[in-house]
Amino acid sequence: MVKVVIIGEVCTDRFIYCTTDRICPEAPVPVLEPTSISTNSGMAGNTLANTKALLPDAKLKLYTQSTPITKTRYVEKKSNQMFIRVDEGEKNIQPLNWNDSLEKNIAKADIVIVSDYGKGFLTNEDLSKIGKISKLSILDSKRKLYPEMVKNYTFLKLNEKEYNINKNLQHQGTIVTLGSAGALLRGRSFPSPAPQETIDVSGAGDTFTAAFIVKYYETKSEEESILFANKMASRVVSKRGVVACF
Repeated sequence: MVKVVIIGEVCTDRFIYCTTDRICPEAPVPVLEPTSISTNSGMAGNTLANTKALLPDAKLKLYTQSTPITKTRYVEKKSNQMFIRVDEGEKNIQPLNWNDSLEKNIAKADIVIVSDYGKGFLTNEDLSKIGKISKLSILDSKRKLYPEMVKNYTFLKLNEKEYNINKNLQHQGTIVTLGSAGALLRGRSFPSPAPQETIDVSGAGDTFTAAFIVKYYETKSEEESILFANKMASRVVSKRGVVACF
């Protein structure tokens, strides 16, 4: 049985889909009328959902914060235009609690995925330690990174914006995702094999991260894994909201 450890912040994603046909008389903003609500687990929770979809028989362990985070998006249903996002619960997140059980689980895991959203759950020291004791690992981080923090990770997953603030890393396993254009690894471009019309990019990075590392564990082929991850990410951006790849 494949053992997977996922570490990072989890949120509840709420999509409140609305209609609108008039402008507010008190201010130049649309008046939204909610018609439906979609709720799911986001951030590391979405990474978990995608990993579970890809490895339904795996033994999965998730380490996350104890206090809830909620992201509520108000979206015009016809156009899928988001009008506002309201985030709650990101202040005073309790940090990761290290113990012997956590260290053993990370060390024994076949795959370690770190979904670091920079909300205070993980410190720079935590990231470094996780990399050191992992066998096969991937870090998806939103923070400024430093070479000593990431040198022991097998792979890093960064989008273009994140890569531009982390060019100093020179980590050989850095994957740069480029949206519908695919991804870069070791200076090579990997176009998306099946680009789809983009409806919603929410959670696509989580899908890419999970799909890449799962396929790499199975095949040990970077090329096959990155093409598979491109395909899975392309699949989810063609749907509304945050969804798993299957």
